[in-house]
Amino acid sequence: MALKRLHISSPTADDTPKNKKSKFDNLATSTPESGDTDGWTKVEKRKQKKTKKAELKQDTTQPRFMYNSAEIVKRKHAIGIDDIRQLVVHIIADAPPPNWLRIDNTPLIQKVVTLLIPGLTHEALSLPPIPTSATVNPNIPLSIPLLPRTPDAGPPPNVPFIAATFSHACPTRAPGDMYRMHSVLSAFFHGPVSGEERNKRAMQRLYSEHVKNQDPEQYLLTLEQMIENEYPVPSYMADVFEKPAGWQETPESAKQALLDAIDGKEKSKPKAKIYAIDCEMCLTEDGKELTRVSIIDYYTEAVIYDELVKPLKPITDYLTRWSGITAEALGPVTTTHAQVQAHVMRLLSPPPINPFSSSAPSPPPPTPILLGHSLESDLKALKICHPRCIDTALMYNHPRGKPLKPGLAWLTKKWCGREIQTRGEGGHDPEEDAHACISLLQKKLKEGPGFGEFKTDMESVFERMSRSTRRAGGGVGSIRSAVVDHGNPSVMHGNKANTSMGCSNDAEVLKGLLEVIPSHEFAFGRFMALADIMGWTTPKASPDAPAPPPHEPPTPETLKSIYETLNAQLKTLHASLPPRTALVIFTGHSDPRRMAQLNARKTLFENAVRSGKTSEEMGPDVRWTTSDGRDLEGAVELAKRGLLFLGIKQ
Repeated sequence: MALKRLHISSPTADDTPKNKKSKFDNLATSTPESGDTDGWTKVEKRKQKKTKKAELKQDTTQPRFMYNSAEIVKRKHAIGIDDIRQLVVHIIADAPPPNWLRIDNTPLIQKVVTLLIPGLTHEALSLPPIPTSATVNPNIPLSIPLLPRTPDAGPPPNVPFIAATFSHACPTRAPGDMYRMHSVLSAFFHGPVSGEERNKRAMQRLYSEHVKNQDPEQYLLTLEQMIENEYPVPSYMADVFEKPAGWQETPESAKQALLDAIDGKEKSKPKAKIYAIDCEMCLTEDGKELTRVSIIDYYTEAVIYDELVKPLKPITDYLTRWSGITAEALGPVTTTHAQVQAHVMRLLSPPPINPFSSSAPSPPPPTPILLGHSLESDLKALKICHPRCIDTALMYNHPRGKPLKPGLAWLTKKWCGREIQTRGEGGHDPEEDAHACISLLQKKLKEGPGFGEFKTDMESVFERMSRSTRRAGGGVGSIRSAVVDHGNPSVMHGNKANTSMGCSNDAEVLKGLLEVIPSHEFAFGRFMALADIMGWTTPKASPDAPAPPPHEPPTPETLKSIYETLNAQLKTLHASLPPRTALVIFTGHSDPRRMAQLNARKTLFENAVRSGKTSEEMGPDVRWTTSDGRDLEGAVELAKRGLLFLGIKQ
């Protein structure tokens, strides 16, 4: 069965119903049979009339989508990625209905399957370009031409499935500012909490600020947070991290309640030591290795350990701009990684029992707490698994919300009012960074848990679903969600889903979707082959890296093969969908390469200015003009354009 082609409402459409058929239209007349001299006529059988009536009723109770062009026209911009997210949450959970789309019989929709397919352009689908005339609104959904019936009618589109399944393509706009496009995935998977949850969180913040809890342990990472952020977790906490050779883990401490029971009396809880730590690394033949570690006591703010480390392998890049390490500084150093690791382990481990002591052994002190910024990187550099960690990158929020993490220099300037990491090419000072972490924790304890948070009323779309009842029927917890994506979605946008599957190609994505759709109410998948072959995806470059070289365009034969494969994959997926499944396909954005090239040039220019270069000292490839700025703004707006396709399999 095909998805019902979408209907679209027009601001000027006449909504009056069509004239009803005469009730006599259902009468079937017949000529008098032989022997019937009275001239009677036979009416249609009652059973047939009831069948037709049932079919008509079924047609009016089928779920369907209809764009509300009157509302879309009022918008300043096209439909956003956040609008698509809210639509999905409305269908499957408890979000309010969108005003730009009419949805008939929403509770009858059993599942939602959402696909992100960057690279599906107007040209690929034989769609007319987005209008640029001042008299035509560019945000109105575009009618998709029907497939040609004969070869003479013109060539078919590159992905016929879209034209055969959907009636309209709705223009969309990716998030971002004047000079950059923000993450489409982040915008789709994170949104505002419900009003009820917002009030609940506000009450919790008010209570915590009233109580003024000064215990730093309230910010200890939970096991779930450690796993989610790829911390090396000790084996006694969870069997999720396999320690390679050379790794150590902090010994498990006895539970305080057990110690009290043995001692026979209640004792005040001893205060754990807190060590702020920061490590610097250089690049060797074996990758990044530890070259300096600084540890500062939280309560006294005294430096208790600061040591340079000589890597075992030859250094290929000192990464001076970030590490502050130079060949001259590291030349005379003989301290090895094993020696530094042993020293840190002595700080984190309980003191050894004195076998010659005649007195009863006192209970060991609590396991010390490590404080740092993106502390998992420091632990991996030290090759140590530790159970008690406070991470300022997670304690404070990024301005654009999770899963993005704020930078330490930005946090310190924003919330502590001082600048760090200002040595330019001289790199970072680990003592300075460790002191910054101490200041941020002190500030948080003084002002309360709500301090320094942006978008505190944001959450993962999966958290929203897990807390909601299912619109099609089912209580809280009845919505099962799945993410099937390239890479490792379990540590990023899919970490809150019930099921998260990492894939290396589109074939694996299709296979994963076919596996999860029967047992999940919401499934998300991303097909990337088209964007990859077109050169739309490039690895993230360092801030001072030159603009990436132009990508060789694929040959027509290669592109045709990719289109055919994608079309076959979509047909296979659609055929497997159960009835009354909503299929949401969006492209996210358009070609981002021109935007990326201009932004790389802009970054080079800004770095040159910071380093003190004059305009004459900069080459023509580095200079940035007002005209370049206008070009960048235009390239960003073009890159933000995308398409949305909506349908329901009946």
